[in-house]
Amino acid sequence: MTILATQPASTWRLPPALFTVTVFSSAALVFLVQPMVAKLVLPLLGGSPSVWNTSMAFFQLALLAGYAYAHALQRIGSVRTQALVHCAALVVAAIALPLRVSELVGAPSSDHPNLWLLGVLAVSIGAPFAVLSATAPLVQAWHARTLGAVDGKEPYVLYAASNLGSLLALLAYPLIVEPAFTLVGQRMGWSLGYAAFVVLMGSLAFLVARAGTQGPAAAARPTTARAITWRERLTWVALAAIPSSLMLGVTTHITTDVASAPFLWVLPLALYLGTFIIAFQAKPAIHPQITLVLQAAAVAACAALLPFRSTFFALQLFIHLAAFFLTALMCHQALVARRPDPARLTEFYLMMSVGGVVGGSFNAFLAPVIFNNVWEYPVVLALSCLVRPWGRDKVEPWAWAMLVLGIVAAMATPAVTTFLGPRVGVTGIVGDFSQQDFLELGVRVLLACSVIAAFLVRSRALFFFAVILVLSMGAQAAADRTDTRQSWRSFFGVLRESQTQVAGLGGTVKMLAHGTTLHGAQATAPTHRCRPLVYYTPLTPIGQVFTGKQLQSKALRIGAVGLGTGSVAAYVRPGDTLTFFEIDPLVVRISSDPKHFSYTTECAEGPVDYVLGDARLTVAKQPAGTFDILLIDAFSSDAVPAHLLTVEAVRGYLTRMKPDGVVILHLSNRNLDLKGPAQAVAKAAGGHALIQAYRPTEDRGSSWESSEDAVIVAKSPQALATFARDPRWKATDPSKARPWTDDYTNLAGALWRNLQEKYAWIPG
Repeated sequence: MTILATQPASTWRLPPALFTVTVFSSAALVFLVQPMVAKLVLPLLGGSPSVWNTSMAFFQLALLAGYAYAHALQRIGSVRTQALVHCAALVVAAIALPLRVSELVGAPSSDHPNLWLLGVLAVSIGAPFAVLSATAPLVQAWHARTLGAVDGKEPYVLYAASNLGSLLALLAYPLIVEPAFTLVGQRMGWSLGYAAFVVLMGSLAFLVARAGTQGPAAAARPTTARAITWRERLTWVALAAIPSSLMLGVTTHITTDVASAPFLWVLPLALYLGTFIIAFQAKPAIHPQITLVLQAAAVAACAALLPFRSTFFALQLFIHLAAFFLTALMCHQALVARRPDPARLTEFYLMMSVGGVVGGSFNAFLAPVIFNNVWEYPVVLALSCLVRPWGRDKVEPWAWAMLVLGIVAAMATPAVTTFLGPRVGVTGIVGDFSQQDFLELGVRVLLACSVIAAFLVRSRALFFFAVILVLSMGAQAAADRTDTRQSWRSFFGVLRESQTQVAGLGGTVKMLAHGTTLHGAQATAPTHRCRPLVYYTPLTPIGQVFTGKQLQSKALRIGAVGLGTGSVAAYVRPGDTLTFFEIDPLVVRISSDPKHFSYTTECAEGPVDYVLGDARLTVAKQPAGTFDILLIDAFSSDAVPAHLLTVEAVRGYLTRMKPDGVVILHLSNRNLDLKGPAQAVAKAAGGHALIQAYRPTEDRGSSWESSEDAVIVAKSPQALATFARDPRWKATDPSKARPWTDDYTNLAGALWRNLQEKYAWIPG
């Protein structure tokens, strides 16, 4: 018999820290595995915001399954039996380990990508994720039946510890885990961590089972909790659904309409977890009354700025994230205020999980079908105003302080904008709306949001209609200045066709953008219509390769990964053949419709065909020795498909090239330095490479050329001889970065190197 069993029941008790360590560890494992699985799966679908939204919806569904399982376990009266069942479930779920992408679902589908992704995630990680997710409510329920039954302490504070573990794991992955470990190391490390957690959970289960029969809790009388009404349940669901939807909505909005940047999706998710930590603290760091005042101000400002998309990024990002954070905190604090007796704890968390699924599913599955833009974000933001408290209490002193601050700010608008304009780089025009005007508008918005915060803070109905009014006025103001003619939406994102006037190109130029990234342009004037623009003009590295290879052969076999507007089709001569490899069917429909763009239909003089699907898989299906030119043009966006720039990928490209064929890696990117990894990859793949950083001269502004970074790779030096004699092409330096492989990529390092190039003060 153990020492524990021989101790008097009156002196022995469970260590409280063990509960905290267990929920913290399970949450950390859950949030480490999410980006890890994303690294395994998501690149196969292009890494668009919708891919992330669908993945989050799956994880919320798995969380719901875990919470439902934890709730069902509570129907078993014996804690000992609950512990045995849960430990058995942990062991059975380990069959899915080590982590890997299951091939049972088949290859990625461009026609039904969300269903494919859900299936792969379910088979690959569903069971371990669901069982791990059950830990937080289950352990809290055990806490309530053991320690809570003795000292009366609520277990809900453990939920804050759970979300702290989630937050730290979320931040650790891109900053520590991904740069330091290969994917094999990550997978094995997580699997070992899961095994260690099984031991930890087993230890807690053993002690809880023993406490239920021998500890002080065994003598405690069970209490009968008040029955929960369906109105209360639906209120819990609504309060959980709004932050869940807003988290995905603000992520999609800022990465589509404000600015796309690597890891930007981390910020909303980190703030989302932070609201749980604050709301479930025993003494919240932000009082609910203060939250209401700040949320009113932030939502009012967000509603005013929402239509002005990519202007003044820092202000936009701050206000959008502040509005989301405070709205989520308001909802979660309202949830905590409505929490039931600990005896109903698992049901409470189950309804919260249902709300998370409702909000996430709306964004991931319904919104892309019914909206042609990211309308779900402002819709839910406005609806969030209706969960504010009813009535109109007295105006608090801090609300009056905000009103005074807003009036002072508005009176100082001319001086503020004059001072800030040159210091924040406010230059350029968006339509007829200058960024200087935008800055002045931003300062004036402080007055509006302060007034609303002061006088409508306690009236949800008035505040709701005030936000709707501000949204409508802002949208009208933006509509008067925008040049967007049409927008479309698919699983892979929002596409917009816009127009501008360029005198040097005969007038109107049409542009196609995916979010804030330009994917091509075409002049409408007959004399310039078949002239490739932006990255594809004859003087850019891409244009140099096309024109150079045309001098060597009268019939070229060309492949291009990434379609855009189809600009490179303008280089196709009689006898040439061009195949585009594109993941988004919507892009194919737009670029091949002469009403929008006509490079592929009117400018190409040879056949042009399309292959849908992930380019890594579809290019691999082409026969060896097929291409004279293979353009890999998939890295301009900041949702970079890193699997297209690995040693294994480039080795596959070279296999499909003719002996004198040339692979073009177009590496232009606003936020990532891809040149270092690409040079290292080219050598590691057995290729020979040259690099060029092209910067157009000022006198060529009317030609609509863009700066461009490119690396060209071939099987032999002879294939690059023509370009090696051109002084614009330089020898590569493979030592600049570690080569990326299917087992190792480092986007954080690429981001850091890009910042070092832009800002001299950043250390090397």
